[in-house]
Amino acid sequence: MSFVTTTDGVDIFYKDWGPQDAQPIMFHHGWPLSSDDWDAQMLFFVAQGFRVIAHDRRGHGRSAQISDGHDMDHYAADAFAVVEALDLKNVVHIGHSTGGGEVARYVAKHGQPAGRVARAILVAAVPPLMLKTEANPEGLPLEVFDGFRSALAANRAQFFRDVPTGPFYGFNRDGATVHKGVIQNWWRQGMMGSAKAHYDGIKAFSETDQTEDLKAITVPTLVLHGEDDQIVPIHDAAHKAIKLLPNGTLKTYPGFSHGMLTVNADTLNADMLDFIQR
Repeated sequence: MSFVTTTDGVDIFYKDWGPQDAQPIMFHHGWPLSSDDWDAQMLFFVAQGFRVIAHDRRGHGRSAQISDGHDMDHYAADAFAVVEALDLKNVVHIGHSTGGGEVARYVAKHGQPAGRVARAILVAAVPPLMLKTEANPEGLPLEVFDGFRSALAANRAQFFRDVPTGPFYGFNRDGATVHKGVIQNWWRQGMMGSAKAHYDGIKAFSETDQTEDLKAITVPTLVLHGEDDQIVPIHDAAHKAIKLLPNGTLKTYPGFSHGMLTVNADTLNADMLDFIQR
């Protein structure tokens, strides 16, 4: 397996497929998953002639189960460590959910200043801020995220079964086609990672205000969001993010869930390819 070691000594697992001289696309996964969640996109884009890279966030998947650093600053710095180690340039960064927050922080703090990023795509992403505050009254109450922490601490294996079985893919909706393999794969990816990283990561994805990150992103940015996203509600995410991005494009999907990159991969892949090739 391939790893990059960060400046603070964390081994980050990554995949690197396709021609080394092709334009690179780097994928950033959601909580509490791994780079495996991008299988459908990596296979699609490598077949289109791109170089595709995806890494497991610290504490997730095959990366080191370190105790600390489970926050957006470290997530972005770890991604930059992979980019620098592979000397990636003119990169398209695609992030899902928490990975969308990672992309926003990465592009604003590392990618643009280093001149290494070409475009960004935020898929069902958490920015600008999920938590309800005085300045963000439409957000979700802290009690929601405290419930996540309690469920994870009490029985992570069951919690990681309940989330994909229910709201993540919209399998709890009337008439939904339930894919048992997708549920099992979500559980498998989650249980590969560290309970500590997952517990701390809830604060990272819910309480990190990324308003300034979005304002700072000047590269073309595509925001994709499902209108029936039960995990990251569209009104407090994409609808706000697009107003903050200087060079953003918004596309929403009626009836699509938070996990649309998996259950609606054909639609999303085509739209992302169209944006990248413009």
